[in-house]
Amino acid sequence: MTAETSTSIESAKAGGRSLTAIVLAAGKGTRMRSDLPKVLHAVAGRTMLGHVLAAAGEAGANRIAVVVELGQGTVASEIARAAPGASVHPQVERLGTAHAVLAARAALEAGSDDVVIAFGDTPLITGATLTRLRAPLADGAAVAVLAFTAENPTGYGRVLTQSGRVLAIREEKDASESERAVTLCNAGLMALSGTHALALLTRIGNDNAAGEYYLPDAVALAVADGLDVAVVPVDEAEAQGVNDRVQLSVAEATIQARLRRAAQIGGATLVAPETVFLSFDTVLGRDVLVEPHVVFGPGVTVGDHCVIHAFSHLEGATLAQGVSIGPYARLRPGAVLEAGSRIGNFVEMKNARLGEGAKANHLTYLGDAEIGPGANVGAGTITCNYDGVNKHRTTIGAGAFIGSNTALVAPVSVGAGAIVGAGSVITASIPDDALAIARSRQRIIEGVAGGMRAALQAIKASRSKKDD
Repeated sequence: MTAETSTSIESAKAGGRSLTAIVLAAGKGTRMRSDLPKVLHAVAGRTMLGHVLAAAGEAGANRIAVVVELGQGTVASEIARAAPGASVHPQVERLGTAHAVLAARAALEAGSDDVVIAFGDTPLITGATLTRLRAPLADGAAVAVLAFTAENPTGYGRVLTQSGRVLAIREEKDASESERAVTLCNAGLMALSGTHALALLTRIGNDNAAGEYYLPDAVALAVADGLDVAVVPVDEAEAQGVNDRVQLSVAEATIQARLRRAAQIGGATLVAPETVFLSFDTVLGRDVLVEPHVVFGPGVTVGDHCVIHAFSHLEGATLAQGVSIGPYARLRPGAVLEAGSRIGNFVEMKNARLGEGAKANHLTYLGDAEIGPGANVGAGTITCNYDGVNKHRTTIGAGAFIGSNTALVAPVSVGAGAIVGAGSVITASIPDDALAIARSRQRIIEGVAGGMRAALQAIKASRSKKDD
């Protein structure tokens, strides 16, 4: 049984309607001035296309079809990662939005109760909005369009109504003067009854100023057939597409505001919310305190009662309850901090675990390491994990003490309760409860400091004369 079939069965058990989501993602994005396809630019740590695919899944899509530009392997790879099981349909010619939808004709012919058409460059659209968009179809509508009222409608297609009934959607370049005065604007996204979708889409023509096949023309065709057309309101900001870097930054600001609000409502304190940047999947527990200028990359989970001090950067990290990090801490993927552990200023962790109650308070790099409960790692300690070809692991036992300015040359282990003297270079494993000191013996030669100082001053004076 495929995942798609399983989802369909579960939907049927729940009395739900099947849904096919078609996502148009073939735009070149020339205004982005980028080698990266437009839909792969990220917002809050996730590609724009990833956001839309996630929204389609949240809306209950049991079949997702994505229309892409021919030859865009990187987009296809993102689809496979973000929505496993989604089908990919290349668009050979660019003849308008209705033409693009029909590139996924096979998905439409497979049949479903509802069809939702979305765009890969609208990252702010939510699953809840797509659910609202398809809702009128269950009440008998053949078409539902997403629309908003704009103070300045210039550039948008207008939703034309009469006595509360939708008549058509008119692109601005084809609109009359009176139609351009209409402020109800087409947001672009549309839902179609599976019963009528193909019949409407295949009848759309290209008799317009651009000579393109416009998806919104499905509305006039449905009205002419005596079918019901519904308008579903949406906030203008949510429906905005991203066409350039400026609009990308606007989308980022909007989604950050959403994420910050959700974190605060969920019980986290953000001291200066506007300076904290979250990813789409950031999880902050109750009574977490986040100081200013903190960045959360993807894959971060923070347990209850943690403190994230200022100017810290986290990605792919897991913090258990009561952990404290920073200021100026960097957690890279694979960093795990167990309950009550602490890292301080200018400490970096990567693919390493800090045991319960363990500490590394300053100026330390812990990579490919396992640090036991209650261990104390002194300032300037480095786990030398890379030999130029391969990575190696360092293990530090429970309750061990690592003196300042120690280099642990992996693979190496330090036993439980062991002590490493400051300034040591450890190349061999240390047993439990042992003391290891690995540094040159100190020598003291009395009475020579004055002579050395005088010689150095003479050299300095000589250089000053030459410079003159």
